[in-house]
Amino acid sequence: MSLRIEFFFDYGSPYSYLANGVLPGIAERHGAQIAYRPFLLGGVFKATGNQSPAMEPIEAKRRYGAVTMKRWAERYGIEMGGNPHFPINTLALMRMASAAQLRGEFEAFHAAVYPAFWIEGLDLGDPSVVATVVSNAGLDPEALANAASADDAKAALRATTDEAIGRGAFGAPTCFLGDEMFFGADHLIFLDRALEDAS
Repeated sequence: MSLRIEFFFDYGSPYSYLANGVLPGIAERHGAQIAYRPFLLGGVFKATGNQSPAMEPIEAKRRYGAVTMKRWAERYGIEMGGNPHFPINTLALMRMASAAQLRGEFEAFHAAVYPAFWIEGLDLGDPSVVATVVSNAGLDPEALANAASADDAKAALRATTDEAIGRGAFGAPTCFLGDEMFFGADHLIFLDRALEDAS
């Protein structure tokens, strides 16, 4: 049976973006499958009392956080730009990700959203911008937006968020291999090792 990596992510998390670029290579090396689990990072923060690194009150630590992120992007060989609109409320965007999964359109949606956010630096808190990104991905933006507003998409996002919290998640990215949790893009090396031990 194939090994399964559960990847809990929010598009508004820059480190989730880095993990998204690294995980396919890790999965391929070990013959594992990636289960993409969109959740609402703001909901996780609220439930756990955590906060975004962007809200870090110590200015020097915030500046160093940006340096750290740049170093990890270079280390992983992942293109990454800044986003002048960061941070944004990602509720509508993550509901749309859940709707895309329910409609069987997630692969195209996901492949379009991450570069739009973290390479092009677009304002994905603006529905008109999101509609253009979705359209350029070959999807129907109106149909997907309507699906994202439906009860089943809302319930799916809420359930995944609650599940992640229940399993110990407090931020993003959070990966699970079975019951073992790996938080942060910097801990993917340990996930890689765990997959090697399991395969």
